[in-house]
Amino acid sequence: MCCPTAPPLNKRSTRIPLIEPRRHVVAQLCGAYFKYHFGTKTWSHHDGGPFTKAEQAAALAPTTDEVKDAKEQIARYHEYLQTWLEAPEVLDRFLTPFLDQLDEKSFGNAIDIMNKNERLKLQRLVNAAAEPVRPFTPYTF
Repeated sequence: MCCPTAPPLNKRSTRIPLIEPRRHVVAQLCGAYFKYHFGTKTWSHHDGGPFTKAEQAAALAPTTDEVKDAKEQIARYHEYLQTWLEAPEVLDRFLTPFLDQLDEKSFGNAIDIMNKNERLKLQRLVNAAAEPVRPFTPYTF
């Protein structure tokens, strides 16, 4: 045998158990605002409220999975914002081919020549364009 084998694990193993990301830490990371000004470090929530000492300690010691989870949630929110910002232009591009087919160009006439799937897509686009932007909330996006 060229390599020693590891001893079998007993009930008193020192292996670190897998830990799921702590939701409250991920939420703090998502909602944290860190400001460094002339040697002073300030942690606060996006609404301006200061972090408590416990919140600051949790935000300063996240696991790799918690940081990854927070980044993914923030990225999903940015995708949502981008979709919301682009919705009016996408709606215009969607309607153009239908309106081009009509002599009397109106929204109602365009709907009349759409099939069921096209009407469903139109409804999603109208909802996206008309809905007010939702604020970021962890575990929502």
